[in-house]
Amino acid sequence: MRKILAGRHPSAGLGALFLLHPTAALAEVCEKIRPNWEPGTPATALGEALYLFTTLPAIILLIASVLAVLKRSQWGTLGLVVLWTGLVSIVTFVDDPFVDAQALAEGCVGAPSLFIGAVAAICIAMILFTMPRDTRL
Repeated sequence: MRKILAGRHPSAGLGALFLLHPTAALAEVCEKIRPNWEPGTPATALGEALYLFTTLPAIILLIASVLAVLKRSQWGTLGLVVLWTGLVSIVTFVDDPFVDAQALAEGCVGAPSLFIGAVAAICIAMILFTMPRDTRL
């Protein structure tokens, strides 16, 4: 097996071809990731951001962020920034990159860049708003 993966075996090219060949399971990636997606409608960055902001963890973090800002809690803000960072990390790093590439190619998933930028803006605003008054910009 090691020879096949290293490319020393004569059938290594054939094995790689079978791995890269799209199958029925790969063609249905959008049905698994986004079951309500209609084929032919492209996913935009705004649509992807709205989808990600309406997930349960994001809604909980949004509500907690509002409460931390209203209470001017620096420690609460710090904890929420860490949690927001964890959510963004899960969105960008944890998913299977092959499945994500397939979904991007089919058009049912958009780039999460707007979501990441909005989360960064929320975190920066929370930090600046909860700073002590004498050190505030």
